Amino acid sequence: MAQSGVTVSIEAVHENQIQEVSLDGHETVIPPLSMSECLAKSAQKIDFGEEDEGIEGKQTSEEGTTEKEESAFQPSLWPWDSVRNKLKTSLTEIGVLLDVLNIAKEKKYMAIVQVQQDTSEPKSALQLLAKKKGLNTAASVLISGAERLKRSQEEKGGVSSHDKFHIELLKLRQNWRLKKVGNSIIGDLSYRSAGSRFWQGGTFEVTKTTSLPSDQEGSTAQQYPLQVVIPSELEGSSYLQLEIKSVPDSMDLMSVTLQVPDGFGRTPLNAHWQSRLDTAQNVLFCKELFAQLAREAVQLKSNVPHVVVSNQIITNIFPGVQLSIVLCHSTGKGDKKTGPHSGKMDHKHVLEHSLHQLLREVHHRTLHLAAPHPVTAPFGMSKRRRLAGPTAMSRSDLKEMSDSETLLEQIIKQARHEVLRQRTMSVIDRLAGEIPDPQIMAHWSCLNSPLQSNVKIIITSNGYEGMRVTWQSLDLEIGVDGILVTTKDRRTLKLSFQEKEVEDIIRWQVSQHHIALSQNLARLIGWQVLSYNGCSGVGEMEGFACASSIQLVAPNNDRMLSVRSGPTSGLHVFLKIDSSGNLDPSLSSLVDPKWLNLGGTFRELDLEQIEGRNLATKLELIMAMVNKKR
Repeated sequence: MAQSGVTVSIEAVHENQIQEVSLDGHETVIPPLSMSECLAKSAQKIDFGEEDEGIEGKQTSEEGTTEKEESAFQPSLWPWDSVRNKLKTSLTEIGVLLDVLNIAKEKKYMAIVQVQQDTSEPKSALQLLAKKKGLNTAASVLISGAERLKRSQEEKGGVSSHDKFHIELLKLRQNWRLKKVGNSIIGDLSYRSAGSRFWQGGTFEVTKTTSLPSDQEGSTAQQYPLQVVIPSELEGSSYLQLEIKSVPDSMDLMSVTLQVPDGFGRTPLNAHWQSRLDTAQNVLFCKELFAQLAREAVQLKSNVPHVVVSNQIITNIFPGVQLSIVLCHSTGKGDKKTGPHSGKMDHKHVLEHSLHQLLREVHHRTLHLAAPHPVTAPFGMSKRRRLAGPTAMSRSDLKEMSDSETLLEQIIKQARHEVLRQRTMSVIDRLAGEIPDPQIMAHWSCLNSPLQSNVKIIITSNGYEGMRVTWQSLDLEIGVDGILVTTKDRRTLKLSFQEKEVEDIIRWQVSQHHIALSQNLARLIGWQVLSYNGCSGVGEMEGFACASSIQLVAPNNDRMLSVRSGPTSGLHVFLKIDSSGNLDPSLSSLVDPKWLNLGGTFRELDLEQIEGRNLATKLELIMAMVNKKR
């Protein structure tokens, strides 16, 4: 037997416990516990209550000891106690001062040595820069001599520079108008031959290249045998910036944000003559276009006058929305480089392209006049004006015929249409995201014009697209000053430029879709339509339009379902169930039993508590469950 006081350790056998032994002798073993399971099992064996009690006891004893110490403390009553404390503090400070003096005076504690300056040799950066500059100068002289030798060899064995100049001059004459004045060759890059009447000329001079490429441009730059000298007012790059923005009432109408795109500036001097002439001609075209728009803005009469200041034209297209046209011209001289723009450049490239097309149409009409009929008639008279006499047109008709829209009026109309189209598109996209049921789909027509766009809005329920009767469709014809709406029943409505009206008409069609869906589902399931009201005057007042309601009766004539849908109040479904025992038997012989359930109390159903992914599924489930036989 084991002696008393001897500890005996017993370890568990490293074998898994057997859970079950089947009839064929197969043993089912319990898998070993993981580390987390072992930790949880060991934690369950700890009694945390005892430790908490011990801690609470210690805290109580400590609090009692503190109270005793506080009660035992008494302030000193000796009158010279403060003097003793100050003398003790002074003694401590004098001791510290004495230690500092000993450390500073005696060398054995700390030695003060002056820091020696670095006497390293100066760098030879200046010598390296001087050597590099001298080598670059020598290299440029050698490369210049090599280029001259190469050119002389080419002239001896191949085509000379004089012949190359005439070849390039022939190519230049194929695309541009040239004439010789004295010993110089003058060209014209204006649009006068195309019908332009702009006062500024676009003459340039053609010269032969005689100098070698300079060191600044690089020795490897391509040298052309022909050079063009462009006037200083046509140098650089130019374009028209058109921006449509909302302007608050407190904002200064003269403010404009000018954002120059990257890479916009002066054309390099070593560029090809064709690219330089194209850029200069574009500058002249933009100047002519802006001058035409500025002249029209001053002459036109409108409720809000147009503002023309320097290279800016500001005009109001809608209340709070303005169109700014800015002539951006950069020569690349003295332009400061700025960092990347944080905001997105809101430049309307489509409107800029439309302006270019409008001016080119003016040039085309100036040259291409109608032929006279008969030959003795005045030249340039249109066919409609020739028929004014035989058809006996009035003075007002002739005046209307002579009036024509200016470029500024046409671009303002296109800008208004652009604003209306963007507003309509944003409203449709926002409502399609806010209203998950039913689905709102928009089909934009690809055949549009600058002043008219068409969009077809279709409202359907997910999973019930085959029921085309329940579809609600709208045709929106977006114009310049308003929107023409054509509903499913071919009614036409005229809307203004406010996007709130588009939102109201779509929400009204959504409420109409709810009623049409309820009606067609009732017919499919076997319910009867008791009444339908397209403009219900009962219930909550709508903010706009009117609510619609429909009452449906079950085949057994003992259950009634009422559906009310409004643009602002939303969808409400009410149910009434009456037992046949509550009916008066004397009335059944007088009227049809289905009319006996018109009275009574309706209870509203909470559609959120009913299963179904959309309204159509929930209504179908309600009709099927309510119509179930008891």
